[in-house]
Amino acid sequence: MTVSTEALTARVEQLLEARTQASEAYFDKHAERLARACRVMAERFLSGGRLLALGGSPQDWSDAHHVAVEFVHPVIVGKRALPALAVSLDRLDLLREPNDMVISFRPLTITAGDEWSFDPPTDDHFVAQELAEISYHLLWELVHVFFDHLGGSEAGAGASGFLYPFLERQETDLASVVEDVRRSVLMKSEEVTELRIQTLADGRDELLAAAASLRGRFDAGGKLLAFGNGGSATDAADAVADFHRALQDWPSRPALNLAEDSAILTALANDIGSEVLFQRQVIAYGKEGDATLAISTSGNSVSIVAALAEARRRGLLTIAMVGYDGGRVAAEDLADHVIVSRSQNIPRIQEAQASAYHVFRELVELAA
Repeated sequence: MTVSTEALTARVEQLLEARTQASEAYFDKHAERLARACRVMAERFLSGGRLLALGGSPQDWSDAHHVAVEFVHPVIVGKRALPALAVSLDRLDLLREPNDMVISFRPLTITAGDEWSFDPPTDDHFVAQELAEISYHLLWELVHVFFDHLGGSEAGAGASGFLYPFLERQETDLASVVEDVRRSVLMKSEEVTELRIQTLADGRDELLAAAASLRGRFDAGGKLLAFGNGGSATDAADAVADFHRALQDWPSRPALNLAEDSAILTALANDIGSEVLFQRQVIAYGKEGDATLAISTSGNSVSIVAALAEARRRGLLTIAMVGYDGGRVAAEDLADHVIVSRSQNIPRIQEAQASAYHVFRELVELAA
């Protein structure tokens, strides 16, 4: 059955509205609990604890690795690296130490002495996962705010002031800090909503066109190659998992995650350089009739640029989801379809991009 452009446009609007409503209800309910859980996490980190993120399904593994990379490799200059590991349930007891914390998914649950479960107000698997991603991003940001207080710095946001400007007033009462952090959670959730609206509204036509083009490639026997760096690598893994086996019981689609094989990645980085990480794999695996999905917060990564250029030379369909102003990917017209989340805040970009590739996944099934 052919779905009209008008119906697809209406569906994107419905999906956007559902996310807006779910986000408002979720953070109204859980903002204070997120702040209190984060205070306990900060105390545990300062006592030598680690954060163990439990993988399970392919989607859960993408979140577990996303948690690990965000805490170990902070994207904000000057923030300390925090110990976080992505682990399987069967290794948890072997690796767990007394002050460690555990984060699991579906629903997002934090165990750090007490247990906090953050149930989403939705039955949509994609929306629930997006709310979990926003939450663990905020937990990472808020942990650093509490370090400034628990570590004995002057009251206020300290190095986190640009994230939470109203914390700059002099204040020593941690209960008051929790209240301010609660309000900051709500403020950040509103920023996510605004960026999601911009991404899906401005990128709607590109998403519709990209979905139709990719569906055509799939129907003709082509496959999708997805890639990204750092947190974007975990988003590529999530997108591939959703094409392989979406929880909505859609048909499985052939897709490869080019950020998956550590042996290939480390060999290329060590022997040649990081710029060829994905380009060499496009050469090895890509063929005319295939497609690529590049995910990047900046749109400037040399490994992303090189891979897209190689894909274009080989006749692959090229799709990119990027942040900032689109970077080189947009400026140099390196992809057939470019969806831009116009922000310089990396966690917020990734959160909007999660909505974009989830909506994109559904549109592929609706396209004909």
